[in-house]
Amino acid sequence: MSERSAFDGAVALAELADELGCYKATLFRISKRLGIQPRKVRDPARGNQLVSVIDRGDATRIRAEYLETSRTGNQSSVDGEPFCAQDGIFYLIQLEPEHDPGRFKVGFTTDIEGRLRHHRCSAPFAQVVKSWPCRRTWERTAIDCLTTGIEQLHTEVFRTESLSEVRDRGDRFFGMMPPVQVMSEANDDEAVPTGGDAE
Repeated sequence: MSERSAFDGAVALAELADELGCYKATLFRISKRLGIQPRKVRDPARGNQLVSVIDRGDATRIRAEYLETSRTGNQSSVDGEPFCAQDGIFYLIQLEPEHDPGRFKVGFTTDIEGRLRHHRCSAPFAQVVKSWPCRRTWERTAIDCLTTGIEQLHTEVFRTESLSEVRDRGDRFFGMMPPVQVMSEANDDEAVPTGGDAE
């Protein structure tokens, strides 16, 4: 996660959750247990929606608590709730639509808006081409399926002659997979179930 932020050095809880691969609600529970009070600020990148942020020091404390809980093997729950987000979104992002239209990034996230905002720090014109509901355990297989025979530039960055063919491969792959109930955290305080495409 980039700690560069539009929030005066603060870190959005949604971005921290995406970095750690957990539900945002999990981080709210950890922050409450640690006595950390997130504050609400308006995010211009989300239409001035209120989002919860914490300072960098508190983000470091929450990250350490989360990782310690993971290390000790208590990954199934935090205060009786799911700990890790096993369901989320697999995305296909075109990084440079005008200058390098075949360069793209694929991967798993629990917060597609936050992930896109993160990528726009280095690729300001990046756009989501398509996304599919996905289980975390499918990510590696999905990447292999969508990118076989395609030039790899970095870990999850590729270049293709036909982005529509990559999208079609994704449609075929996810069309064969069982339905996934994705948790959308559009409301900054709680997760609500959703499903279907997020084009």
